[in-house]
Amino acid sequence: MIKVRDLVVGFGERNVIDGFDLDVRRGEILGVVGPSGAGKSVTLRAIIGLLPKKAGTVEVFGVDMDKATWDERLAIERRWGVLFQQGALFSSLTVKQNIEMPLREHTHISAKLRDEIARLKIELVGLKPEAADLFPAELSGGMIKRAALARALSLDPDIVFLDEPTAGLDPIGANAFDRLIMTLKDTLGLTVYMVTHDLDSLTTVCDRIAALKGGKLIAVGPMSEMVRNDDPWMQEYFRGERARAAGIGAAA
Repeated sequence: MIKVRDLVVGFGERNVIDGFDLDVRRGEILGVVGPSGAGKSVTLRAIIGLLPKKAGTVEVFGVDMDKATWDERLAIERRWGVLFQQGALFSSLTVKQNIEMPLREHTHISAKLRDEIARLKIELVGLKPEAADLFPAELSGGMIKRAALARALSLDPDIVFLDEPTAGLDPIGANAFDRLIMTLKDTLGLTVYMVTHDLDSLTTVCDRIAALKGGKLIAVGPMSEMVRNDDPWMQEYFRGERARAAGIGAAA
């Protein structure tokens, strides 16, 4: 679904990502981890075109995004949805209006159908119907995440990009969100690219894990391979005290 080769992304003279390679398989949930400042979110934003890259190629659905025409790129972008770390909901719009925004921008369907689709997505992500008319300031952290996910799903995408989807949620809310992602992946056939620090999410929902360090991919594979990796950061992250508390280190 996604093929990244020799990706270089930086700011001025400093490269945050330097020679990054990755393949994302159809129908998988891929968790992307790394030390703070490793460039996890930068990589995500470069893949979807929100940050310019200095070098490398990004192919989505087999199309080189640098060689795609404007219409080809627009068609591809309609096939992915993005949930940003803080939700990035429009504060002046209701939940329903936020979900309708991609439909307004990319389709010519009637207002009545937009309304029906938005309400369907609200139900799909587990929000109550009355949430449709609430503004972001009236939502809890968990509700913001679900509303933002509903917007990401508005165009029925094939790929969903999630940037720290459980950040700021309590353990119960994070666990519920993890279950929601797994359910949506199975029922809608989604491919999920998820940047996360959450060990529980990595253990519960991810088919494979990609670890970044120093701007490069240092490991990719299932959890069983992560815990056996001898890189010092990998050892501390996947076999450290918190990992053992979560029962992860026992998998080694």
